[in-house]
Amino acid sequence: MQTLRLLDLPDEPEVPVLGQGTWCMAEEPRKRAGEIAALRAGIDLGMTLIDTAEMYGDGASETLIKEALSGRRSDIFLVSKVLPHHASRRGTVAACEASLRRLGTDYLDLYLLHWRGQVPLDETLEALQALVRDGKIRRWGVSNFDLADMEELERLAGDDKPAVNQVLYNLSRRGIEYDLMPWCAERRIAVMAYSPIEQGRLLSNPALRRVAERHRASPAQVALAWVLRQPGMIAIPKSGRVEHVADNRHALELRLGDDDLAELDRAFPPPAGPQPLEMI
Repeated sequence: MQTLRLLDLPDEPEVPVLGQGTWCMAEEPRKRAGEIAALRAGIDLGMTLIDTAEMYGDGASETLIKEALSGRRSDIFLVSKVLPHHASRRGTVAACEASLRRLGTDYLDLYLLHWRGQVPLDETLEALQALVRDGKIRRWGVSNFDLADMEELERLAGDDKPAVNQVLYNLSRRGIEYDLMPWCAERRIAVMAYSPIEQGRLLSNPALRRVAERHRASPAQVALAWVLRQPGMIAIPKSGRVEHVADNRHALELRLGDDDLAELDRAFPPPAGPQPLEMI
């Protein structure tokens, strides 16, 4: 499994560049057993970074993860997020403690502000730093922050950098390549790509399918390999089926050539200038 060192510090853990997302899990009881099996299969394949949020199913995703991780917490790099309307000093701490209870753990490896809201950023930052000091989270980060947000955060946080900015990134959502991605790379802040295959909507694209056929790969593997070709990038595809998890894992073995990348650029042009940050 390819790994990435967060924050580029000697005592930081190496985390897998391919993890598992859980958005929309735990919403249909008939799928629960399959979703738990998929998460466990991913862990067995080295996809030990698991991302969730208090928002996902109003905490039901976190409860499902608790069941999936039974007896394996020490193997997992666990990520959750606080909703912006909970992100006051007291609210962030309370939200984190509620997530810890649902997840059945006493710490998170990474805790993110899900997106900007009305609470002043410095107030949320103080709460995140307090959670680190108290040992309830190991490190903090943000999600859905555009370049202006990151610049404001840098002014407030100084040397205490966020470990991650989790944003929407895939072949059809390339706006961050123009400015946000280089800015994060310069500061060695990892970018975590959610919806790296656009919730499956990319997979019927003719160019993507042609590249996949040349490599005897699936379109999902090509889409993931394309995202993960970027240094400092982590991808967190969600899959509720064991066979899809195994398919995703093989993306790490795929190397796209210059002709492949050129064909994908023609089908999905890179940004020519700054673009508003996209979210779903």
